[in-house]
Amino acid sequence: MPTWLKYFLLQIPGWAISAVVLASLWYWQLLSSSLALIGFVAWLLKDLFLYRFVRHAYEGDKKLGSAALVGARGVAQGNLNPHGFVRVRGELWRATAVPESEVVTAGTAVEIVEAERMELFVRPIGNK
Repeated sequence: MPTWLKYFLLQIPGWAISAVVLASLWYWQLLSSSLALIGFVAWLLKDLFLYRFVRHAYEGDKKLGSAALVGARGVAQGNLNPHGFVRVRGELWRATAVPESEVVTAGTAVEIVEAERMELFVRPIGNK
């Protein structure tokens, strides 16, 4: 489901409650009909305005931790024969070369193909 649709579907109860409250205030003649309508439109505009600030909270498909690094590129900090370390986005990670028979020399650009717990599985860029 698209993020915007999820956000707006979750706003419907708030719109319903504000409509009931404003309609009740109009019914008891505590608000004029135009002021109640302006209040409801302001409530809707508030939700439209806030969407761009809170939409990330509604995105549920994000990968977290080391899984978010799959597809990213890094640099081997030492020889991976097959284990060693790579620097990705300024962080040092334990890595294993894929396939394990391949030796990746220090300074070689690598791509992360898989992540499991705190270990990355990498291949040299250019070898597919």
